[in-house]
Amino acid sequence: MTLERQQATRPILTAEIVIVLLLSLGQSAVYSVVSLIAKLTADKPLSQQAAVLNASQSPRPYLDLTYQLLGTFFDLIPVALALYLLLRDRISPRDELGLSFDRTRFDWSRGALLAACIGIPGLLLVYVAKLLGINAQIVPAALQPVWWAVPVLILAAIQNAVLEEVIVVGYLMTRLRQWGMSTVAIVATSAVLRGSYHLYQGFGAFIGNAVMGVVFALFYLRYKRVMPLIVAHTLLDVVAFVGYALLPESWFSWV
Repeated sequence: MTLERQQATRPILTAEIVIVLLLSLGQSAVYSVVSLIAKLTADKPLSQQAAVLNASQSPRPYLDLTYQLLGTFFDLIPVALALYLLLRDRISPRDELGLSFDRTRFDWSRGALLAACIGIPGLLLVYVAKLLGINAQIVPAALQPVWWAVPVLILAAIQNAVLEEVIVVGYLMTRLRQWGMSTVAIVATSAVLRGSYHLYQGFGAFIGNAVMGVVFALFYLRYKRVMPLIVAHTLLDVVAFVGYALLPESWFSWV
């Protein structure tokens, strides 16, 4: 049996997908489930607990900066692994995933439109989830008030976007299609995975991100480009992270 045939078999694809996910967002999903269980079994209601993103790692500013940059770097290693595995099988990320910079106008226009379509209803969902008590209080940024806070938050937004869209959409959907899964099942799997690693924020976050996952997966199936998704995700996170860091806390009391 040739090497190419071995790579195309279901057991090998299954093992590869499991390994890549357990090194990246699948691992995050497991921790999110445990975090949600911890919150639900705590002494106070879920809605009175906090889900903190982008927290400081040290009271010493430059040590904190070092930890933040190292975290961003190592979080992107699974992306490099996924792209390497696709290239090894002669699947071009540029051609098959649309991971390129040759259609900048298309990527930014569609990305901005997606961000608006997801972000505006998403704010309403966050508010409703808080009223229903099914979400924790979300704190998008909790860095110290230092000069590098905003650049690091922007970098974190880009890192989140690249990691999630390349792994959950580009890589996973490509491999599941090779595996022989139906289109409906592929979209559902991608969406449920996206929702699951946000469960630490609560059930509202799961629902909102799963819906976002369906929209992004359908967009990818239509245009075969992951770059607009990265743009959209980056814009959403930059607004959330930087806005929370710079605007008065009272503006976000409804979150």
